[in-house]
Amino acid sequence: MDFIEELTWRGMIHQMMPGTEDQLKKEMTTAYLGIDPTADSLHIGHLVGVMMLKHFQRSGHKPIALVGGATGMIGDPSMKSQERKLLDEETLRHNQEAIKAQLAKFLDFDSDAPNAAEMVNNYDWMKPFSFLDFIRDVGKHITVNYMMAKDSVKKRLSGESQQGMSFTEFSYQLCQGYDFLHLYKEKNCRLQLGGSDQWGNITTGTELIRRTVGGEAFALTCPLITKADGGKFGKTESGNVWLDPRYTSPYKFYQFWLNVSDTDAEKYIKIFTSLTREEIEQLVALQAEDPGQRPLQKRLAKEITTMVHSAEEYEKAVEASQILFSNKAGEALHNLDEKTLLDVMEGVPQFEIPRSAIEEGVKLADLITDLAPVFPSKGEMRKMVQGGGVSVNKEKVADPYMEVTTDMLLNDRYILVQRGKKNYFLLRTV
Repeated sequence: MDFIEELTWRGMIHQMMPGTEDQLKKEMTTAYLGIDPTADSLHIGHLVGVMMLKHFQRSGHKPIALVGGATGMIGDPSMKSQERKLLDEETLRHNQEAIKAQLAKFLDFDSDAPNAAEMVNNYDWMKPFSFLDFIRDVGKHITVNYMMAKDSVKKRLSGESQQGMSFTEFSYQLCQGYDFLHLYKEKNCRLQLGGSDQWGNITTGTELIRRTVGGEAFALTCPLITKADGGKFGKTESGNVWLDPRYTSPYKFYQFWLNVSDTDAEKYIKIFTSLTREEIEQLVALQAEDPGQRPLQKRLAKEITTMVHSAEEYEKAVEASQILFSNKAGEALHNLDEKTLLDVMEGVPQFEIPRSAIEEGVKLADLITDLAPVFPSKGEMRKMVQGGGVSVNKEKVADPYMEVTTDMLLNDRYILVQRGKKNYFLLRTV
């Protein structure tokens, strides 16, 4: 597989330094991509870079994932309007291990193949540096004029923010440049990958390599991903879409991809999956024939949810998605964990009911009229039961005065009542 060719048809190349393609054709090449360890999980904004590393390894080259333990203590000013909070070493190490576990789903770290992936942390080589050594051995090779000309610096200095830019942040590109120099010398790393906002920092590294050891190194960036409507990719009303199920449940993760627009789905399926060009072209043709079936979104959601979580979690997410629309979802409803249940029921009206009433065996008619106002009156409730229009936990109710007991509780706490075809109510015991 040709790496540049693969990235080109997938729409994943923004800028590339001359000579990069020749270098990759000449020999197995080592490349690195930096990941900011400010959280103990990646979010989907990181996935473009991770997929670049995945395609790089699939092309027979060697990927290095660099966790920016040192640079994470500073904070990259690129595209940021404010300085970020700095982290301590213990937090950074914890975040590094969590990130590596997630990357292992995309990259082969463990085989004895010559292009097995590696993970490094720049804190390991930056920690022993004294300030004087750094400004003498690294700082003297790059002029302030060169650093000031970078977009990330210019935008910040000319921005509306009154805070300006601290020396700490200004030194960031030198630190990142030194990472490239270190990996060039220690790992024969000849290429750095990153987002288009990193071009200035990456080229500072290639320049530092040229000026200090006379070496040749290369740079390749991918475009920053946007949504067709101009909104920010990967952000929802509740914030980032995370890879860790503690922060974003597999159901919500699956739903994010399932609900992207047709235009975005056609773009994202190239970037975030390893499907071949032919497979994607077939899906695009199917989408054009019958957009209502949404084959692009369904396949995109399947591929990426399976890759990040598992085939089992994908199946559960599909099942959970169908609960509100299927009449035969009673068993599936009982199998949902509490977090997924609440995710599925987001937006459904909720009522609190005393647990003691359930423990005493309350009658359904009393429960959903007196204790929770699902119906305004028992007469209306009885009439709808007779017409087959009331369900409890997706099971049709035949007797309005049936006893409601604790063994009916979902996750030992909830009851789902359906009134008519589309009206749902979640009762929560307290």
